[in-house]
Amino acid sequence: MDPKIYIKGVGMTRFDYTQKPWWGYAFDAAIDALKDAKMNIGDIDAIVFSGVSSAAGGEHQTHKVSLLSGLFKTNVPIVETPSVCGGGGVAFWTALRLLRDQEFNNILVLAGEKLVDNRAEVITDWILSAAERAVEQPEGLLFPAQNALVFQQYCKKYGGSHEDLELIAFKNHQNAALNPKAYYYKRPVTMEKIKDSPVVAEPLRLMDCSLSVNGGAAAIISKEKTDIEVAGSGFATDYILTFEREDMTHFRATQLAAQKAFKMAGLTPEDINVAEVHDAFTSVELLSYEDLGFAQPGKAGDLIRSGKINMGGKMPVNPSGGLKAKGHPISATGLAQIYEITNQLRGNCGERQVKDARIGLTHNIGGAGGSVTVHILKKN
Repeated sequence: MDPKIYIKGVGMTRFDYTQKPWWGYAFDAAIDALKDAKMNIGDIDAIVFSGVSSAAGGEHQTHKVSLLSGLFKTNVPIVETPSVCGGGGVAFWTALRLLRDQEFNNILVLAGEKLVDNRAEVITDWILSAAERAVEQPEGLLFPAQNALVFQQYCKKYGGSHEDLELIAFKNHQNAALNPKAYYYKRPVTMEKIKDSPVVAEPLRLMDCSLSVNGGAAAIISKEKTDIEVAGSGFATDYILTFEREDMTHFRATQLAAQKAFKMAGLTPEDINVAEVHDAFTSVELLSYEDLGFAQPGKAGDLIRSGKINMGGKMPVNPSGGLKAKGHPISATGLAQIYEITNQLRGNCGERQVKDARIGLTHNIGGAGGSVTVHILKKN
């Protein structure tokens, strides 16, 4: 990447069900990042923001960039990049490109969501706007059903087992229990509870599904050299209708984004020490092992059972607890991944610290593989 770009600071709120405006979560995350960077808002040349809940929820605020201008008392350019569940990653990708401009030296990348502020059926409808609404959803193809069908096709093609998904859920809940920012902090979940949770869409059970929460996350990127470099960055999209895609058993956008990020970084999947992988459903984490190049097609189950991706393994995945157990506040998820990997590479993660982590990867998906970003961070 030319010029080289670095992480100056990161910030994040706790992911939970506390109630405050969407901009309250964004503001708290931004202040956290500014403190981490030892900067003030006057040092920021531009802001890139992502958020969906304010347009869908009770606040109905669509001119978010102007509200943020007043909140931070700044007149710098503020760009909004909505991309549903992948919004945080797309905002980060966009900010990296803006920073190539000579006008900008420091950019704040920001997301804040008040997602959970209504009845479950209303929130579900908001979330479903990330998928196709005219053809698939009237036939019952909601997100759990959509991902269940994808995993069914995977199992038909390669063989597969729900036991692999149970191991993913258990791993991520164990990790979240060590993360003070996670919803499931200090609340470990047993394998029995995972196995016995109700079926949502065969074969996916309730404990295969990520947790909708409120929260915010932020990162400050800079041309000034710091301890963490953004070594690679990739972004790709795919058709919203999953049945139109060439191969339903994998997400082509993940494959393309990963290839771009690894090529830019001059690295391979074998070089990654720690990863935050988008686990909106446990089956998505499993497929992503293969799409990111961590396992050969059909061999993700072997990777899971090997223990390589567990804490103490060669390449722990989702030490934060992932979307599954940390929580999934839509747009803030991609930046929360950046927050986790940055702190892992700095050695700041306490009980869940990955030993000798120097190269980390984040993987953020919008919809059912419709937009995907992959970023690679490196410790200097």
